[in-house]
Amino acid sequence: MFYTQVVGMPALLVGQALTLALVLDAISDPIVGYWSDNCRSRWGRRHPFMYASAIPVAVSFFLLWTPPRDWDHTALFWYLLATAVATRTAITFFETPSAALGPELTRDYAERSTLLSWRNFFGWTGGNAMTVMMFFFLFPAFATPEAPNGQFNRDAYVVYAWVAAGVIFTAIMVSSLGTHAQIPRLAAPPPRKLSLAGVFREIFETLLNRSMGAIFLTAIIASTMLGLGQTLSTFMTSFFWGFQPQQIAVITLVIFVSAALGAALAPILTRRVGKKRGIIIVGLLGLITFPVAMLLRLTGVVAPGSDAAFWIVLVQGQVDVILVVCLQVLLVSMISDLVEQNEVKTGRRSEGVFFAANTFIMKVTVGLGLMAAALLLDLAQFPSGVAPDKVPDSALQTLGWWYVPAICVLRLMMIASILPYAVSRESHEENLRKLGERAG
Repeated sequence: MFYTQVVGMPALLVGQALTLALVLDAISDPIVGYWSDNCRSRWGRRHPFMYASAIPVAVSFFLLWTPPRDWDHTALFWYLLATAVATRTAITFFETPSAALGPELTRDYAERSTLLSWRNFFGWTGGNAMTVMMFFFLFPAFATPEAPNGQFNRDAYVVYAWVAAGVIFTAIMVSSLGTHAQIPRLAAPPPRKLSLAGVFREIFETLLNRSMGAIFLTAIIASTMLGLGQTLSTFMTSFFWGFQPQQIAVITLVIFVSAALGAALAPILTRRVGKKRGIIIVGLLGLITFPVAMLLRLTGVVAPGSDAAFWIVLVQGQVDVILVVCLQVLLVSMISDLVEQNEVKTGRRSEGVFFAANTFIMKVTVGLGLMAAALLLDLAQFPSGVAPDKVPDSALQTLGWWYVPAICVLRLMMIASILPYAVSRESHEENLRKLGERAG
């Protein structure tokens, strides 16, 4: 929304730049993942990459939010593409190795869900704290007679860029230093040399199995859905629902609670029904609850900007966050369980490759979600560079009637795609038994 409604670029041009950036960057993921699996250093396999990413991520993220003010749309397209690629590539050097630490720290089937629940909870909490800060404090501080809604004042985003870059740098360093003491007990790779062809052969050998295929397809669909939802979320709250920044801030504030509930729900489902069934249950609940609020608005039962609309969106949004956080934890925990299955088969621990595949999927398909959102905005003939009260209701109605079925179809596909996944608690414990015998 920053580049379309504040900077004034056409939505399709922004969507193309962000999608292309994600696709170009995605090729770095398997390389970084494999590299971190086989890195030998006194700081272990993962931490050299994590430390090295801190400054590049912070600097590139700052530049992403501070584009030149006097450039035309073509020049801004290339600027957005370049800074987005730089940001995403730098993030890869932190995200893939740090995510790979999860299955190294514990091999227990249920404990992995608990550990990853904490990781997701803090991820959501940090990002959500930034959003609350913006809507409660930053945007109101930049309200002017020319731009009474500070959300559309470009100067506000310069301050945001400084604050966010500092928070990102701090988070990476705290995370890296906080796990540094675990390095001596983490697995170390054997010394060996491989050709480039051998590297890619091992990557493909690691990823080609039935359960990884199910996870791969499920993650593709889930990330596409997430990318579509995240891209349109601000459009929906500010334009479709007509909420003021303070109302959006309250909705965002409650996410602290719902993210915690979603993180707590994942280990419960893991222990009670298993990870695969947990994803199916979460997917079905989301399919039932997601369309309710938007259908009430589209059919005229609830008016945009009303108190009833605010409370309905508040409740429905929090339910959706609970389910999304739970889904993310379960998916990543299921990828962790593939590490031992692959180790039984190949003799290699390839956490980095598995989580690189997950990061690759997330980037490419979030890009597809971004592009899908740009397409929906174009189909709705949504105007660029205008305040919420200048958008015709016909455009909002068209956007809503495209958005609801798109998300519902993606949720159905996600439920169907996870069915072939075959690693259960029992098979995971059998893999651990085989590895224990081999080690003995």
